[in-house]
Amino acid sequence: MADYQERSATTPPASTTTIIEKRGGGGGLTFAVLLLVVVVAVAAFFLVSGESRKDNAVESAATQVGQAASDVGDAAKDAADSVKGQ
Repeated sequence: MADYQERSATTPPASTTTIIEKRGGGGGLTFAVLLLVVVVAVAAFFLVSGESRKDNAVESAATQVGQAASDVGDAAKDAADSVKGQ
């Protein structure tokens, strides 16, 4: 007689479920990072150009104030010269 017994039982599975996973190759993440870089670059451009426009406006105003002061100085000199001449 054998020292062991061999048994095999086969039960068919109650149902078969198939799970399919689809994974991308990382293209979505690459696109998101590229989009973020573009957004940051555009924002930086507008911030820098906005500062430049403000700087130009301030420079123009200062130039106009300087010209007005020069005109006042010239008028004062003309007035002083006309008083001396009398």
